[in-house]
Amino acid sequence: MPPRKKKETKPQPMKAILWASADKLRGSLDAAEYKHFVLGLVFLKYVSEAMSEKRAQLEAELRSGGGIIAELGFEDEAPEELILQTLEERTQYTGAGIFYVPPTARWEVVLERAKGTLGDPSLGKVIDTAMETIEKFNSSLKNTLPKQYNSGRVDETTLAGLVKLLDRLTFQAQVGKDGRRVGARDLMGEVYEYFLAQFALQEGRKGGEYFTPASVVKLLVEMLEPEEGERVLDPACGSGGMFVQAEKFIEKHDGDRFNVSVYGQERNLTTWRLAHMNLAIHGIEADLGEEPADSFHSDQHGGLKADVVLANPPFNISDWGGERLGMDDRWVYGTPPVGNANFAWIQHMVSKLAPGGRAGVVLANGSMSSKSGGEGDIRRAMVEGDLVACMVALPAQLFRSTQIPACLWFLADGKGRHSKWVRGRKGEVLFIDASKMSELEPGSRTVKRLRLEEINRIADTFRAWRGAERAGVYEDVPGFCRSASLSELRDHDFVLIPSRHVGMAEEAIDPDAESVEEKVSRLASALRDNFEESERLAKVVEEQLRRVQ
Repeated sequence: MPPRKKKETKPQPMKAILWASADKLRGSLDAAEYKHFVLGLVFLKYVSEAMSEKRAQLEAELRSGGGIIAELGFEDEAPEELILQTLEERTQYTGAGIFYVPPTARWEVVLERAKGTLGDPSLGKVIDTAMETIEKFNSSLKNTLPKQYNSGRVDETTLAGLVKLLDRLTFQAQVGKDGRRVGARDLMGEVYEYFLAQFALQEGRKGGEYFTPASVVKLLVEMLEPEEGERVLDPACGSGGMFVQAEKFIEKHDGDRFNVSVYGQERNLTTWRLAHMNLAIHGIEADLGEEPADSFHSDQHGGLKADVVLANPPFNISDWGGERLGMDDRWVYGTPPVGNANFAWIQHMVSKLAPGGRAGVVLANGSMSSKSGGEGDIRRAMVEGDLVACMVALPAQLFRSTQIPACLWFLADGKGRHSKWVRGRKGEVLFIDASKMSELEPGSRTVKRLRLEEINRIADTFRAWRGAERAGVYEDVPGFCRSASLSELRDHDFVLIPSRHVGMAEEAIDPDAESVEEKVSRLASALRDNFEESERLAKVVEEQLRRVQ
């Protein structure tokens, strides 16, 4: 009898595999811990596959006698020893933006151990050792990778099943024809968001963890337009998704993504570690500080002045320790209220701007109109100081983990004076109402996202308004955008809600439409006909009643 063919495993969507991985962990870990446990394994598989892809491409080149082998003077195939040595040279990978993973720490080693018989060393020990080895070879990841797999909290059989399950994850090609890493999606951020949304919403809300939707991050970056050679800062960086999108933007516009300085800060230890992993798999060199820390009380980048600052800080937090910072030098526009950190975040970011720098901040809608605790006075001082460039009202339902409606603030140091980013707009603020835009995310009945064409429309409008090259001429569009003067903003008591300023959208005029006079005449005639028909039917009913009597 011939041997049975091995049944091929069909590819599954990432979310289906993540859901199944949670099933594996139920009973061993609390729901809020699933993401921490799975993220490390996803990271290991991702970086291993990227290296394997680059390794295969490099080996094919070496065995063909081209590239670096020809440079070394070998006309034909190089000696096997040299090929194997070259395949393990760390710089062959890091120079192409690919993460180097030492041989004993690669995914295939972990997978083979998961498929083998249980024994010493345990699978948990193999994984923890892999994480330790990667940290030793990559100083930027020191003390950031999870090493909890040999703790005994998850038994060996369950852990082996989890590894084999996650082996089904498939990723897009990560190496281009030129041998360099191609732009990757924000994978770690996606995994983190999924677990946050499905299993850890309460933990996230308590911790202020509002994962920034991909379409909002893209809009922020498209409007701020980071360039190579600039310093980019996110003082509430979360999983590092802002940096990933900024890198994509620079590459898209033919810039060198390696020629950008990235700085971030995050106070949550787990998220800080996640950011290191996320940036590592994208080949992004970043300074996230010596340790996880609070930006208000332990600024990890004290002397930094950044060209671009962008962030989605936690909304409306009241326990930010404002009572200890009453006379802080950052409060140039006014002391923020102790009970709400919104305007503390804005002023902290402004304090980090280099001359002519720019910032984009995601905040709760209340920041546009609140007057409690002196917030109205701070907002007025910022507008009169010609710092505010643009306000964007976002659609509802963009965030998975909070229903708080949000907006975008865009700030420009030296607007109307020495700013090269905003030209000729002294004493003006652009308002964009995008609250009616968006579509439902595929497969969701509640969560929305901005369409690409909507993102482009908003960004192009802002580019035209601020006088960017080849951006066209800006024009107000009723119901969508309007440039308001300082005197108008005073009349509105410095309330910066876009719908207050853009007006109502003009209704399209149909040249074939019926005129008002014609419509009134037609309806009057129809009404008279209905009266006549009503009288006729009344007579018929009367006649029938008489016959019955």
